[in-house]
Amino acid sequence: MAGSMTSDARSICDRRSVESDRPMNEQDHMSSPQGLPTTTIPPAAIPGLTYVPDYIAPDAATVLLQQIDQQPWDATLRRRVQHYGYRYDYQARTVTSALRAAAFPPWLQNLACRLHQEGFATALPDQGIVNEYLPGQGIAKHIDCIPCFGATILSVSLGSGCEMRLTTPAAKAVASLWLAPGSLLVLCDAARYQWAHGIPARQSDRYAGQRVPRQRRVSLTFRTVLLNEG
Repeated sequence: MAGSMTSDARSICDRRSVESDRPMNEQDHMSSPQGLPTTTIPPAAIPGLTYVPDYIAPDAATVLLQQIDQQPWDATLRRRVQHYGYRYDYQARTVTSALRAAAFPPWLQNLACRLHQEGFATALPDQGIVNEYLPGQGIAKHIDCIPCFGATILSVSLGSGCEMRLTTPAAKAVASLWLAPGSLLVLCDAARYQWAHGIPARQSDRYAGQRVPRQRRVSLTFRTVLLNEG
């Protein structure tokens, strides 16, 4: 899908929310303090979540993966990453001008411009992170640092599909979203500020009634940086 967003989707992403950015652990999301049961809801019911399947055509995805693999990988984390525009200090949970990274390569800049021109990104992203997930790897549930990044988080999936889990901090609701190869995920409003998202670390996922083995997955995440120079 290469068209622009609907007016309803665009209006959702133009709204702003302010929520706490406290660290959260697995227990925060799996049971509520009041012992209330967790309710499963469809991802479409989460305000501010936009999912676009087939945003990147298969041939274009193959070319993108080839271009990504021509760049150097950073292996200091549990998974390999590439940072463009700015690096993120995972320990201090901040972004400063001292954390400048390599400029966007043309293939990444072209995709960032497309996301902006089509209305998915309200501002042109100035940070791009490429993450590699091998079978068995995932990422803990989290809300992207609120003081560090703007109101819209965008992620493109390449290679293998996988399940993403979204939960409210109070763990009263949970949603499961299949991230298909070539898909685009946009988080803003409540989906950005009130719902944590993560990918379970496992070898396969249950999708459409079948067990689907994972293969190599690469995600491209786009954000706008809020510099902390205090």
